[in-house]
Amino acid sequence: MEVERSPYLRDLLAEKLADSIAALPAFGTPRRVTGAVALPGKATAVIGPRRAGKTTFLHQIRARRHQQGIPLERLPYINFEDERLAGIQAGDLHLLIEEYYRRFPKLRGRERVTWCFDEIQVVPGWEQFARRLLDSELVEIFVSGSSAALLSREVATSMRGRGWEVVVHPFSFAEYLTHHGHEVPQIGGGITSSKRSELENALLQYLEVGGFPEVQGLEPDTRHELLRQYIDVVMLRDVAERHGVSNLTGLRWLVRHLLANPSAMFSVEKFHGGLKSQGIAIARDTVHQLVGFLEDCFLVRTCWIETGSERRRMVNPRKIYPVDPGFIPVFDRTGKANRGPRLETVVRVELERRRMETRYVRTSRGHEVDFLAHPPTGGPPMLIQVSAELDDPATREREVRALLEAAQEYPRASLHMVTLTPESAVGVPETVNVHSAALWLLGL
Repeated sequence: MEVERSPYLRDLLAEKLADSIAALPAFGTPRRVTGAVALPGKATAVIGPRRAGKTTFLHQIRARRHQQGIPLERLPYINFEDERLAGIQAGDLHLLIEEYYRRFPKLRGRERVTWCFDEIQVVPGWEQFARRLLDSELVEIFVSGSSAALLSREVATSMRGRGWEVVVHPFSFAEYLTHHGHEVPQIGGGITSSKRSELENALLQYLEVGGFPEVQGLEPDTRHELLRQYIDVVMLRDVAERHGVSNLTGLRWLVRHLLANPSAMFSVEKFHGGLKSQGIAIARDTVHQLVGFLEDCFLVRTCWIETGSERRRMVNPRKIYPVDPGFIPVFDRTGKANRGPRLETVVRVELERRRMETRYVRTSRGHEVDFLAHPPTGGPPMLIQVSAELDDPATREREVRALLEAAQEYPRASLHMVTLTPESAVGVPETVNVHSAALWLLGL
């Protein structure tokens, strides 16, 4: 069978190779990631939620290399999600490499070739191929895919130290502005009052629509239906099929609960008890596992309590956030704007984009601060309180009190308040940095 198959497979791979180096696709909205996109000697795994734009990001990497003077023939791209490639094995991939160097023999060992392999998870054993290619040829490698194996950080383990991960989230606020034709202010530049009003209005729209590229410009009903389909694919393919989850009823209840209650405290014990009272049988340990699976495939992000005690961390509830504010109205039945939870969700994901380690704080007096964020550089942490509006004096006093109490327990931390209405922060102590949410999200 292999003897009969190889000539056809070689011809097909040669065709896909020729197509990929003939022209580049449209660039799309420029994506921004924090940190290095690639490291020498490592394969870069582009991971993140389904439909967040990972394939577009691969093509943008190719386009930037091309703009830097690298010819297209040194930027091959292969998408393995092609029914004609069904059944391809890692051992077949040498045909692709040999065909490439047959076309460009002078490049072998002399010029670095940037390979982009999309949907490579369909090829069993692709990790060994990637490691072998790194060891034997002058190449850099980027891989991406939509299966849970390439949505999660497990790819770093499968590459045995030869992998480097880059996370592509749905559009950040800055990317959202660019996508919709707004000028993004630069750090150090002045911002007029009219520009600030424009940004604040755009942020309200972003909190409603979210950052998935495909939903931009859609009517609410269509947008919600498309996002619901995204969620269903994650539940059925990335969780149920991959992990052999048979209790789909419990899984659906869990997803509905988590997405309908953004930024809320989540207790496995309480949720398990609630399901039990509804007559839905599910093991407590299974709920723990399912939450982990949902985070692993980037449907939700969690935030644990800040504590040096592992036991205290485990017995305290987690705060759960959708990976994108656009998910929030899909299961919401209240009809409320929910700007507070939406803004807190956006801040939580933005901190992750900035590669910050994030926890929430409960002071010794029982007051809560939304985030204690540790910069990746090891600098002083930041205590961050998120409040959509500060017009109500009681709300303002409560948020400030929690920050000041937490400051006594974390004296190295700077104090920050992120809000949609910074002008209403009357009487807030000078030690608290009050930020317009729109400007904070842009790093201004």
